[in-house]
Amino acid sequence: MADATLIKPDLDFVKGVISSGGESLKKCYQCATCSVVCNVTPDNNPFPRKEMVWAQWGLSDKFKGNPDVWLCHQCNDCTAYCPRGAKPGEVLGAIRKQSIRQYSVPGFMSGLVNSKIFFPIIFLIPALILLAVGGFNSIPEGEIKFTNLFSVHAIQFTFTPALIFGFAIGILGLMKFWKDMKQTGGVPSGNLTGSIVETAKEFLGHSRFKDCTVSRDRFLSHFLVFYGFVLLGIATAIGVLYIDFMHVESPFPLVHPVKLFGNIGAIALLSGILLMIVNRFKNAAKVGIGSYFDWLLIFIIFTIVVSGILAEVTRLADKAALAYPIYFIHLVFVFSLFVYLPYSKLAHIFYRATAICFAKYAKRQ
Repeated sequence: MADATLIKPDLDFVKGVISSGGESLKKCYQCATCSVVCNVTPDNNPFPRKEMVWAQWGLSDKFKGNPDVWLCHQCNDCTAYCPRGAKPGEVLGAIRKQSIRQYSVPGFMSGLVNSKIFFPIIFLIPALILLAVGGFNSIPEGEIKFTNLFSVHAIQFTFTPALIFGFAIGILGLMKFWKDMKQTGGVPSGNLTGSIVETAKEFLGHSRFKDCTVSRDRFLSHFLVFYGFVLLGIATAIGVLYIDFMHVESPFPLVHPVKLFGNIGAIALLSGILLMIVNRFKNAAKVGIGSYFDWLLIFIIFTIVVSGILAEVTRLADKAALAYPIYFIHLVFVFSLFVYLPYSKLAHIFYRATAICFAKYAKRQ
């Protein structure tokens, strides 16, 4: 007689998945429709069927070093065709949230950032930090220059460490994730350099989103958001060049490269994030509206781009009483995006790229 296998469910993990948007988890009865209709799952060990049963049984160890959780792009084809309404796409999104918490340091930060209870606090903390660093207590008089409110050096002193912190924690997390994938799936035998190049091409082209059917329009929204940030990053780099090295003071004219890249990037970012919001409501009947984990990132990005545009418009309109407070709000949310990068849904830029690279390296794709 075969030996029995003792299963010890991690009930905290199950409760975490359910509370994070996977409340439909228990509806799954393992019909495998989700894996059949998914266009991005590898033929070898397809998802999300196995992940659904693991999550139901609370087998949290199965998700340690599991690349498939991140290969899922949440196209939600599986959710739309699920005959039981188990919403596998939403469940895997909740599992990814648990995975971020597992790999992020310190772990409590993920719980802080992604809990509704602490919503006001996660923005109050950056606001207090900026107030302390800026040291301002009144609206400056005269020509509107945002450097009168927050100097270039204050910006650099505050935001550079925040960005470095966000990326450093994210990189540490992906290193642990990579190590766990090797322990779980074995040492890959492919070409690592070639896998990295192919992953970069796929990531930059967002090609995997084109395989989605139900939410195919997610390609354009994510594409616009991604390259909106790229253009804003270019604008920031040019601004550093002009201010720090060429000693040219801001504000720059609208035809200046900083403004051109910045404004085009802002338009792309706003278009993309609005399209994301519209798509979520349009497809809500089929795939659900999304969890707090999803909407928090949308809210942060939306607030950043809208406050940035309004700050420029009110500055040009010479409305100091509006321009300076709006600019301060803009800074608070940019700082929040940086420092909470490895703990929010934006952390997928680390883990999804790493999972795709590993899958190519291991010749699973």
